[in-house]
Amino acid sequence: MKLADVKKMNTDVITPNVASKVLGCDPHWIRIAAHQDKSLLGFPVVVIGSRVKIPREAFIRFMEGEKESATG
Repeated sequence: MKLADVKKMNTDVITPNVASKVLGCDPHWIRIAAHQDKSLLGFPVVVIGSRVKIPREAFIRFMEGEKESATG
């Protein structure tokens, strides 16, 4: 899966499985970082219990090199 595939998706959030395919890493490492220190990831995540969701648009901006502002 490539970033272009994520851009074509019609969903507000993606999973660590999707993000990991684009990043080329193990999805479990994304889950661990999300639970331990969200700032390690560089993109926003939402943790709900044991679940981790990633706002798709913010992930795309991160992958394109844009920095997230403190308010958004």
